Amino acid sequence: MNFKKMLTAGLSACLGLAMAITPLTHAQDATTVKELTVQFVPSRDPEEIMTETEPLKNLLKDELAKLGFNVENIDISVGTSYEATGEALAAGTVDIGFIPGGTYVLYDDGADVILTATREGLSNDSENAKDWNDNKPTEKSSEQVTYYRGLFLAGPSEKGRALAEKVNNGEALTWDDLNNVNWSVMGTSSPAGYIYPSLYLSKNYDGKTIADLNSAVQSDSYASAFSRLATGQVDVLLTYADARMDYEDQWQKEFGGKNDIWTDVDVIAVTDGMMNDTISVSKNSDHLTPELIEAIQEAMINISKTEEGQKVIAVYSHQGYSKAKSEDYDTERQAQKFLRDMK
Repeated sequence: MNFKKMLTAGLSACLGLAMAITPLTHAQDATTVKELTVQFVPSRDPEEIMTETEPLKNLLKDELAKLGFNVENIDISVGTSYEATGEALAAGTVDIGFIPGGTYVLYDDGADVILTATREGLSNDSENAKDWNDNKPTEKSSEQVTYYRGLFLAGPSEKGRALAEKVNNGEALTWDDLNNVNWSVMGTSSPAGYIYPSLYLSKNYDGKTIADLNSAVQSDSYASAFSRLATGQVDVLLTYADARMDYEDQWQKEFGGKNDIWTDVDVIAVTDGMMNDTISVSKNSDHLTPELIEAIQEAMINISKTEEGQKVIAVYSHQGYSKAKSEDYDTERQAQKFLRDMK
């Protein structure tokens, strides 16, 4: 199996853009950029992407002009794949890429991360499962965050309730506790439904992963996973942190839950944070200067704070940007090593 294709497919919810900058010339009062080429990955219909991002041309021109860089032309196009953008960054033929964290890590030998996309956080963010149960229900927060977590959720079955009771009593779950229940997992390229939960198990249970569980059934969607949990076909499912909010209404109306989802379902484990999309720059570009990189950082942050900018970055579910560093993606590197070792 091609590892890069497997990972980037698993991260298809995390989407990106790419830019290429032509050589700079210097005017008397500002630095002139002859052309700035913006390339979006084909995660949605290319015509839709082109339409929704058209305003970025003038927005980026205006913001960079305020920061001392006059861009003469901005060209927007849609690329062929995540891999193509990563390879172009590494080669220096693309200077700046708005790409998923997984793609950045795959090509970090030739790219540096400068920004991470932000989204709304949640009212719960503890690494301690009991804290999530003590503070139900989980709700959206106005705080912007650069990552999201995965959860191990125990359902209303007898075995599921036994696990939840143990966690809520402050007791640690043993491997035998986990190995003697039925699990719903997602495909092996799913960050919240397989990869990060496997990392959690490996760290806490002597290298054990989902592959070592006696009974783990792959679900084709989170909806079917919650349906199985509601009816007791599985005792535990793996999902992203705000999934109960997404399926709150369906839990009783469609899935057959006896009580509301917050009563029937408890958290029994919490994964490390999964970082959001990046804006990365090429290490091998002949055109980027520290000053220009800083200006691009500031420009994208400023654009994201405007109504027009929000409409543009919403094409990839971004809400803002935060300055980033390479170490922020160390857990993603562990995740990719785990995937390589699976082959």
